[in-house]
Amino acid sequence: MPVNELIYMDYSATTPTDERVIEAMLPYWREGWGNPSSSHQFGQNAKMGLETARRTLANLLGASPAEIVFTGSGSEADNLALRGVMLKARESGRGNHLIISPIEHEAINHTAHQLADKMGFELTVLPVDQYGMVRPADLKSAIRPETVLVSIMAANNEIGTQQPITELGQICHDNQVLFHTDAVQAAQYVDWNLAESPIDLLSLAPHKFYGPKGVGILYIRNGTPIISTMTGGGQENGQRAGTVNVPFAVGAAKAFELVSEDREASNKKLQELRDYLIERVLGLFPADQVQLTGHPTQRMPHHASFAIKNIPGGDLVMHLDLLGIAASSGSACSSGNPIPSPVLQAIGLDDQWNAGGLRISLGKHSSISDIDRLIEQLPNALESLKQFSSVLYG
Repeated sequence: MPVNELIYMDYSATTPTDERVIEAMLPYWREGWGNPSSSHQFGQNAKMGLETARRTLANLLGASPAEIVFTGSGSEADNLALRGVMLKARESGRGNHLIISPIEHEAINHTAHQLADKMGFELTVLPVDQYGMVRPADLKSAIRPETVLVSIMAANNEIGTQQPITELGQICHDNQVLFHTDAVQAAQYVDWNLAESPIDLLSLAPHKFYGPKGVGILYIRNGTPIISTMTGGGQENGQRAGTVNVPFAVGAAKAFELVSEDREASNKKLQELRDYLIERVLGLFPADQVQLTGHPTQRMPHHASFAIKNIPGGDLVMHLDLLGIAASSGSACSSGNPIPSPVLQAIGLDDQWNAGGLRISLGKHSSISDIDRLIEQLPNALESLKQFSSVLYG
């Protein structure tokens, strides 16, 4: 199938880099290529670009430039937040208890469990409701005198549910506990004012909002006790060693500036497309075959996700790809070897429903005609897979 006939519906995985972002980065490969830690003109020219990017992001987030740390990815930002805070707490004897939810991204989930299993920290994993939402009362009950940090994602990558992070963060602050949110999925859809929010640490990944891959951002509120987990030359105010990737930092700032300027109109357009998609999909199939996952309204404007009974999500994604539609399944599925999705398990779906769902995530290039094409292809795809599954699994 010709490339120009392919339809991309996986914007939660990554986004195409905006041409204006590429243009903003180019000078820092061609002319401003110096090391920003160097004191000569080459280095200072690069440093000017880096610090301008830092100020731009700070202004857009309602933060100060000193609170913005560039990392190598959103996952690294998550790792720094959890390890840096917990190791600093151990060093100062402040506590050893960490709280997360069961639907966090692997960068949080795996890091938290490694801290517990390999380093002796105590970990509490909160339950979620049927929509994947953390109940504030459960968080309040889980906090103990030795609790140091709570990390709850702003929005879930698999089912799209947005968490009540302001309320959760306020509970943490009322109990003198630090609050981190992985905002990698939610960044471009929220008008942030971190100076007035109960968020102490926040992770971003620019490739989710039309910026470059290979760069991440961690907001660290001034005064937050944290220790660097990557040692070396002391770059990024001592929080992240290594020569900073100036072009990517510049691209990150430009990308966030562009999506911030267009946020209101973009959110409106995406929500209309999302609602049309959900209505069409649920109208095609009975409720005992396909169901919406995640919160029906408190979800990201670009995100629709479905659980499909007795259909491995990975198989469906591969089938759609053959039909020219790029979508996603939230679980680690491989053809013929369905693995239950921890997120779908956490929201209470049994083995008939949790072998991976179908995630459709839209973006600025999405259209009604894209959705209509999916709707046209989906019934035949599911029917083919049902027949295949009945032969393979009985």
